[in-house]
Amino acid sequence: MVKVIVQMYPVIPAASETERMALRPIGRNADRFQATLRGWCEIVEEADRLGLWGVTAIEHHFHSEGYEVSPSPGVMNAFWAARTKNIRVGQLGYVMTTHNPIRVAEETAMLDHLTEGRCFVGFSRGFQSRWTDVLGQHLGTRATRSDGSADDDLNREIFEEAVEIVLKAWTQDSIEHNSERWQIPFPHDTGLRDWFMSPWTEKLGAPGEIGPEGEVRRVSVVPAPFTKPHPPVFIASNASRETVEYAGAHGFIPAYFSHMDKVADYGPAYVSAAARNGRAFALGENQAIVRMPRIADTMGDARQAVADYDGMIFKHFYESFLPAAFRETINVTEDTPFEDLVDPMVATGLFVPGTVSEVRDQFVAQWKHLPAEYVILIYHYAQQPKDSVIENLRLFMEEVKPALDELTDYENRSAAE
Repeated sequence: MVKVIVQMYPVIPAASETERMALRPIGRNADRFQATLRGWCEIVEEADRLGLWGVTAIEHHFHSEGYEVSPSPGVMNAFWAARTKNIRVGQLGYVMTTHNPIRVAEETAMLDHLTEGRCFVGFSRGFQSRWTDVLGQHLGTRATRSDGSADDDLNREIFEEAVEIVLKAWTQDSIEHNSERWQIPFPHDTGLRDWFMSPWTEKLGAPGEIGPEGEVRRVSVVPAPFTKPHPPVFIASNASRETVEYAGAHGFIPAYFSHMDKVADYGPAYVSAAARNGRAFALGENQAIVRMPRIADTMGDARQAVADYDGMIFKHFYESFLPAAFRETINVTEDTPFEDLVDPMVATGLFVPGTVSEVRDQFVAQWKHLPAEYVILIYHYAQQPKDSVIENLRLFMEEVKPALDELTDYENRSAAE
């Protein structure tokens, strides 16, 4: 069975570019954000009733333009969990090149307990320099485009070390770690010598926390997760096969923000990397495909929905991150109408417009290449109105998902190893 996740990229809505400019910085418009926030929660509640597997928030900061305003995914997850019954809550994801990994391990373990295991965790590397470089400055982080540059290599190094520390904190009664960036405890070479409770920690804490001279030699990160050994972990992946193979080696779930030709290559690469590390997955199992379906009564209406709901953010934001050769073919200017951007958006492979049967056929064609266990559906709510998002989710669950379920007949295994 395909596990459907909805991920909203919260957009503070504006009727036009002119209105968005007039309300600058619309990202700080408290009234519009409050309305967006409340409708967002109503969509989550309806997704729970519709039987979706999960709902996820993103982490982005400083979006004064009003796009993807979601700086605190863990807070949102806890609030949603309190208002729902079955749906799982998570993030895609914590940008680990900017975070203290122990704080992330603690926060996600707490979320796992609050939801009694109804959660998942996402990690990503950070591609937006405006905030990744600011919030990650204490680590020397630079945002990455997965281009193999020195900054990209450094970003990956910081990311993988942070995730390693999180895994230690989740799965070990006490941990120690010593590197250029993280000493646990601090200082690592001598141990921490002024812990006033050390006689009792030696008796009550984890074995090995206290050294022979009363110094702190290890730390115990509490609580341990509710889920054993830890919640399912998703890894955002766009342009890097190395990230896919990293996910496979750890049993993490890669989320493919990629055209189908790349996904068709990534799927077998993931399975092979997992197998080399003793993890047996069928093709598509423990993997997620990310898409933006826009279902309407006619293809013309669906394409207009892409223009109306997604054109503004594509023109102002996403277009800048496309490969240079692709950008040259569309030649976006300030005067480019949103309708002229629909074909380029569809060409990315992420946007899937059409009638319900046309969207179903496109998804089925993709699942025949890679029968993914998960599908992540992205909507630019509230630029796309709440009722439209809910209706799209209903149609997907009732008309598209059953056809995909027939193509994912492998035995599901636990995502967390």
